[in-house]
Amino acid sequence: MVLTPFGKKVIKSGAWVFITNILKQSFFLIRLIVLARLLAPGDFGLFGIALVTLAALDTFSQIGFREALIQKKEDTDSFLDTAWTVGVVRGFLLAGILFAMAPSISFFFKTPQAKSVLQAICLAIVFRGFINITALYFEKKLEFHKYSFYQMAGAIADVVVSVSAAIILRSVWALVFGRIARELVLCVASYVIDPYRPRFRFDLEKAKSLFGFGKWVMASSALIFLLNQGDDIFVGKLLGVAALGFYQMAYHISNMPATQITHVISQVTFPAYAKVQDNIERLRGAYLMTLRATAFLAFPIAGLMFILAGDFTRIFLSEKWMPMVPAMQVLCVYGAIRSINATVGPILHGVGKPEIQTRLSAVQLIVMVVLIYPLSVRWGIVGTSFAVVIPAVLALVMIVREIKHIIAGAYKDFAVRIFPPAIAVLVMLFVALAQRRMFAPINSIGGFIVTLVFLGSVYLAVVYAGYGKSRRAIMMRTRNIIGSFLNRKK
Repeated sequence: MVLTPFGKKVIKSGAWVFITNILKQSFFLIRLIVLARLLAPGDFGLFGIALVTLAALDTFSQIGFREALIQKKEDTDSFLDTAWTVGVVRGFLLAGILFAMAPSISFFFKTPQAKSVLQAICLAIVFRGFINITALYFEKKLEFHKYSFYQMAGAIADVVVSVSAAIILRSVWALVFGRIARELVLCVASYVIDPYRPRFRFDLEKAKSLFGFGKWVMASSALIFLLNQGDDIFVGKLLGVAALGFYQMAYHISNMPATQITHVISQVTFPAYAKVQDNIERLRGAYLMTLRATAFLAFPIAGLMFILAGDFTRIFLSEKWMPMVPAMQVLCVYGAIRSINATVGPILHGVGKPEIQTRLSAVQLIVMVVLIYPLSVRWGIVGTSFAVVIPAVLALVMIVREIKHIIAGAYKDFAVRIFPPAIAVLVMLFVALAQRRMFAPINSIGGFIVTLVFLGSVYLAVVYAGYGKSRRAIMMRTRNIIGSFLNRKK
């Protein structure tokens, strides 16, 4: 397989983002383990209220300028000052709204101490609004070496500040200070990396042009927020702040690997799809390769998390977090399905059809709303987890049908890319069950790592056998990918 110069650039960009996210998530995992031991589930639940509120404000005021600038084929430099000005004004408005609404939000969740946390987090909103608008060019122009430095700066600031504060304060304020530090450093780094200096300038015609595309992104983002955060709001209101802490920790750990893989692929493929949107053959090839890579990476990680959820929680987080394990296992299934579902967003945005994702998200949301109350009342956060998984399965069926038409493909194209990793995960699960019967429980970090490596090897062996005649092509493609990344000459 011979890669085009553009294909090589996409692969190099993907490698940069993948390595960056591996490093970033390693930092965050260490942070999570340390904070989970120092803080109580209620502290995470309290901070979770702030995160849900931030996400709500951000989503329902999202105008989609960023996505519109990436999707546009023509030169967008003349749009930058307008987009940045709107972002700054929006940041101040959101911070003011949150500060004023903090008492009402804390009353809604019956958590008075949330008021001061919400008001303090307003600083993070202001800092985010001032981020250099050209940071989005790191994605559009596939300059992900700049993106890597940018993201790592924020991640390191968050880890250092939050862990240091947790050791000293042993309270939710460690999480708050870490988030504020992260947004401040991201803002500063965006100006250090790129020399462009935006100015306060507003052009109504340019704003309208961007909003024409962005309105569908806004609608889709609002629905995705309700899908991804509606369960948090429901748990915090119905089951309490401690249950919210357990649920968010379970969700974060179970979905962290799959989410990050999807995030990496989405960042690289969105601008790539936008560039080849008029070439159906290249678009189909790019999407199916993305689907195979996503399934290959996300399925085993979700499967390993499902199998080792109890061991991981007991060994790394401590016994106080064990009540969340059943919910974590259910949400691991959601993480695997979500990773496949999430491949649809970049291609729909890339070809200029974000309205399709809006419709799909609306159906998924309706099903979740119908299920979440009865299941949560009956089974607590485990029931909430099932209310999230079931609509995701339905969405997967709908997504395959929509994408099939866009890329002019067949159902077989999807099956041959998803089934081998899925079957390999099932084999890995049966091997793990047999291993549990034959050997003693895992009680040490060393035992956990050995089991992880062994089960990962089982997965790779089954997948390798399952691809049959495609093995040679896969090996050649892998060598091309590695070679293109190592050979960074223009």
